[in-house]
Amino acid sequence: MKKLFGVTTAMTTPFDNSGAIDYSALEQQTEFLIQKGVNCLYPCGTTGEMYLCSAEEREKIAETVVKKAAGRVPVFIHVGAMTQEETIRLAKHAHAIGADGIGVVTPSYFTVHHRAMVEYYKTVCQSVPKDFPVYAYAIPQLAHNGLSCEVLDEICKACPNLVGIKYSYPDMSQLLKYKRVNNGNFSVVFGADHLFLPALVMGCDGTVSGCSGPFPEVFVEVYKQYKAGNMEAARIAQDKANDLVWLMKSGADISIFKNLLTMRGIPGGHVRKPLLDLTEEELATLKEQVAQYL
Repeated sequence: MKKLFGVTTAMTTPFDNSGAIDYSALEQQTEFLIQKGVNCLYPCGTTGEMYLCSAEEREKIAETVVKKAAGRVPVFIHVGAMTQEETIRLAKHAHAIGADGIGVVTPSYFTVHHRAMVEYYKTVCQSVPKDFPVYAYAIPQLAHNGLSCEVLDEICKACPNLVGIKYSYPDMSQLLKYKRVNNGNFSVVFGADHLFLPALVMGCDGTVSGCSGPFPEVFVEVYKQYKAGNMEAARIAQDKANDLVWLMKSGADISIFKNLLTMRGIPGGHVRKPLLDLTEEELATLKEQVAQYL
């Protein structure tokens, strides 16, 4: 089964002035990322404002990216939703359109304990073929619920298509524990952009990175130099990436990503309410801060 690796970009969703999705801009973003050398694409995740989109919109986003990518890079669709029924609907749709796999965030807001978490992931994994890869997605600082290694081990015993986890909290100790799930046969990709190189050194397969959207080149360079064994060059590339990560506030304001894409010639569009675009003053400051990188 395919697995995520290297630089997997968590894509943004471009909305126009009326709040509608700009699918042409989404196609341009897809092409931009592929041309810049990212290894995989990951639409409809946190960076893609997934909870602000309807199931129908998410299906069309997935179709747009898969069609435009045309097999040139793997596309894993994030399908986690607020209800189990919608998550299963989106999982089945991702398989039907030829996506390479899916990511599934933990249930959100309500506290979900061990048994319920196991049943949730088993049900989602078993709703698609056994050879269709699934990544669990843990982002406890936003979703409220975390994922324990015990839960993951139990799911893996019943679901061979649970191949890994996207972990988006900067806890390196937990990262190492996840590497031991399923007797060490478990893919781990990290979502803390500023720790990409340390995560690779610790045995992770790569990053799922929102910050790589506007500036994919610097993250691609980190991975390229690491794979070539040029650790000093990789460290220098990570330092440059970190300058940009902190400039982009580590993804805390998705409007920053979208405005930077626009500055690079790719229409980034707007965020969807209740999120708000940058003010004119904030945008002017961003342009000044990023000028040396454009």
